[in-house]
Amino acid sequence: MTSVFGLVLLLGIPIVLITGLVSYAAYDPRLPGNETTPERGLLGFYLFDWPTHPVWLYRFTQGVHVVLGLTLVAVLLAKLWSVIPKLFAWPPARSLAEALERASLLLLVGGAVFEFVTGILNIQLFYVFPFSFYPAHLYGAWIFLAAFAVHVAFKLPKMVRSLRSRSIRRELRTGLDGTRPEPPDPDGLVPLRPAAPTMSRRGVFAFVGGASLMMLGLSVGQTTDGPLRRTALLAPHGRDYGPGPNDFQVNKAATAMGVDPATTGRDWRLELAGPHPVLLDRAQLLAMPMHTYALPIACVEGWSTEQTWTGVRLADLARLAGAVPGTADVFVESLERGGAFGQASLSAGQVADPRSLLALRVNGADLSLDHGFPARIMVPNAPGVHNTKWVRKLSFHATAS
Repeated sequence: MTSVFGLVLLLGIPIVLITGLVSYAAYDPRLPGNETTPERGLLGFYLFDWPTHPVWLYRFTQGVHVVLGLTLVAVLLAKLWSVIPKLFAWPPARSLAEALERASLLLLVGGAVFEFVTGILNIQLFYVFPFSFYPAHLYGAWIFLAAFAVHVAFKLPKMVRSLRSRSIRRELRTGLDGTRPEPPDPDGLVPLRPAAPTMSRRGVFAFVGGASLMMLGLSVGQTTDGPLRRTALLAPHGRDYGPGPNDFQVNKAATAMGVDPATTGRDWRLELAGPHPVLLDRAQLLAMPMHTYALPIACVEGWSTEQTWTGVRLADLARLAGAVPGTADVFVESLERGGAFGQASLSAGQVADPRSLLALRVNGADLSLDHGFPARIMVPNAPGVHNTKWVRKLSFHATAS
């Protein structure tokens, strides 16, 4: 039974780890203002230029990261429950090899609990821990990955032998009356005088599998548009946002971000900084060539939605400021006060993509204040946090590369 749970985690956890690291790369942390882990050192060796296509890539990878992570919670708890005697064995080690295994076990269990707990708290924006989520989650992921690799190296042969020792199909057909304890094992997981069984192994698998499927069903709808969204009871911020074209997820409301509605009104100006600085009001922006694209917006918390955005191409604004699209990054600044999401850098490739917009309208209507009025960034395949709302300034500068 422990080996079955281990096999599920062996297949699922690497996917969660890889999609999590991909999410970090999507932030383009090498660009100014995007770095959330300045002490990463060699841990950022794999970073690459995040693409703008396909437009659904980040929506898919981050949705898998969050939804699969939630789905595996029940399996992880069941796996830990099944090996509780081993976790508290005394003395903790009888040889150097066992000491190494126990040390990796401490990092493995501690790392798993830390990553899952902080990840779930981040989804709900419930920051009760006294540290920054992003660096802690990244460093914790690498520690957990190292311990996971060591644990798999030690336990994989035993897991394979265990899975081959009996038929899973036969176990799934065996009810409570036919359930017998395992024979005593050298690891001490099986008690010497086991009590009469109160649940079959089939029942345990059904209980854990049912809990995992329930978590999947209550969360997967947040990554889709349509009827499934109504089933996403675990989606952060709820599922209903009011009528009209702006009826979709609001991650950070204007009031929560300290955006004064007075600063978004008639006196608002967009500042373009570059070789030829320009100031534009909203009427002047609306007079420029407008372009409309259906683009998804996807958040690190796992939710995503596709909407139809209308606005001015960032490439056109770069030319207006005297920059050459394809050779210039842009640093975006917001009206937001004192938050970590009020600024971000976009790469030259993102600026040059014709679908990258300074969006002024959504679904045929003006942006609502909570969705970024008077203007917000919309870049294909970018994390939601880089689709900056309440934009006040775009600074174009030659890319460092």
